[in-house]
Amino acid sequence: MPVAGRSTAAVGGGGGRMVLGGGGGAGPGAEDAVVMELAAGDGEDSVVTVNCPDQAGLGCDLCRTILEFGLRITRGDVSTDGQWCYVIFWVVPRSQSINIRWGSLKNRLMSMCPSSYNIPFYHDINPPGPPQFYLLKLFSDDRKGLLHDVTHILSDLELLIQRVKVSTTPDGRVVNLFFITDGMELLHTKERQEETCSMLIDTLGPSVSCEILSAEGFQQGFSSLPPTISEELFRLELDDCESSSGSLSAEMKKVQKASIKFDNSLSPAHTLLQIICVDQKGLIYDMLRTLKDCNIKVTYGRFWSDKKGFREVDLFIKQADGKKVIDSEKQDALQSRMRSEMLHPLRVMIVNRGPDTELLVANPVELSGKGRPRVFYDATLALKALGICIFSAEIGRQTASERQWEVYRFLLEDSKEFPLSNSLTNRNRVVDRVRKTLMGCFN
Repeated sequence: MPVAGRSTAAVGGGGGRMVLGGGGGAGPGAEDAVVMELAAGDGEDSVVTVNCPDQAGLGCDLCRTILEFGLRITRGDVSTDGQWCYVIFWVVPRSQSINIRWGSLKNRLMSMCPSSYNIPFYHDINPPGPPQFYLLKLFSDDRKGLLHDVTHILSDLELLIQRVKVSTTPDGRVVNLFFITDGMELLHTKERQEETCSMLIDTLGPSVSCEILSAEGFQQGFSSLPPTISEELFRLELDDCESSSGSLSAEMKKVQKASIKFDNSLSPAHTLLQIICVDQKGLIYDMLRTLKDCNIKVTYGRFWSDKKGFREVDLFIKQADGKKVIDSEKQDALQSRMRSEMLHPLRVMIVNRGPDTELLVANPVELSGKGRPRVFYDATLALKALGICIFSAEIGRQTASERQWEVYRFLLEDSKEFPLSNSLTNRNRVVDRVRKTLMGCFN
């Protein structure tokens, strides 16, 4: 069991690994607050160690960022004494096609580490200011999968897509308008803009041209969904055998099973929360964000995956008042919330939008206001795999079932090769493929 405050020097290099991190002593502002021991070869895990003052929801924030960078946590070890935390994540890229910017990931993780011991445990952290929006104009020849290819490049560059508009010129060219924000907050510089355009042109071909402008005054703008669609999409409880649009495939039914148990006999000060379920994309993030939103603090945790694809998790937890979770009603409420957030973290539907077909993807927003990473990336990847063109896309927020949701809307183009308007079979194929990709059945 790791000891809070232990130096990350113990995770130093060796065995041919490359280490990203300083050699200074542990402490506020120390360079070794985050140390990365990169894998020596394919198939091996890299090790990310965070050693810094504790803060409410820090584990959730770290997992969200690791997920955002396209990494999968294979196992982990977390401990805290209430003032100092020590975290180890073993991670691997979710796909060989993902370019992991390790240096940038290290900087992002370090920015999350509190710089002082004197940080009280509290639930609501002041949200950051509104992000600066930019307009990326991309002119290119039309082709299937273009939106995902652009999304892939922008994701590698830590640029987040907020809205997309696509139109065709009289000469057959396509004008793509991407409203984006920059995770590095450097897109106002000429160097960052040139890096972005150069990578787009080098990857997509010389027929592509791009321009980046400030989108000051940009309004997210999002029309609410019709009540009947909202009611189905945002249902609090989903049946084990079906979801918000059609029956689940055999693979997805397997994901819907989990064992969640409480044990108050092993520790005089903590409740042991034991979870066994099928591993899936972002599972540890979903667990920790739920506990964060429920004001439950994790003092010690360990999680790992077995060879059969199941994830086992042991978490020693406390309530915000420092007491164990003993009341049966509170246990039932937390168990129900955990089950819902773990098994149904994303909702997928296909609906009619006038004469057109629209794909809807929704996920709950954290109480801190942060949304789930890589949803746009995975949805466009699934549509590309099916050969479906996207006419337009937008991202917005909607309040339903007493919480806020992030909603992705994709207007899909019908085609002779893959008709959607009159084919229930093809619609179900789209929903199933998108679900599987979002949940990690496809990388």
